[in-house]
Amino acid sequence: MGRRCARPGCAEPAAVTLSYDYRAATVWLEPLAPEGHPMTHDLCDRHAARTAPPRGWELVDRRLAATQLAS
Repeated sequence: MGRRCARPGCAEPAAVTLSYDYRAATVWLEPLAPEGHPMTHDLCDRHAARTAPPRGWELVDRRLAATQLAS
């Protein structure tokens, strides 16, 4: 069984890994990491699409870059 979305009450399969850096005030969305890590959060596609960074932070979606590199 694959990993599930980290959002409470969501039973959808995880599709994206969210990580962040407080010092750089940056949130990253990346393709699902091969293994879970306690410092990241796995999200389903729906919750990843609704992710908004805190005010003053930057959201970097690395999923598009990963798709372009694979082609």
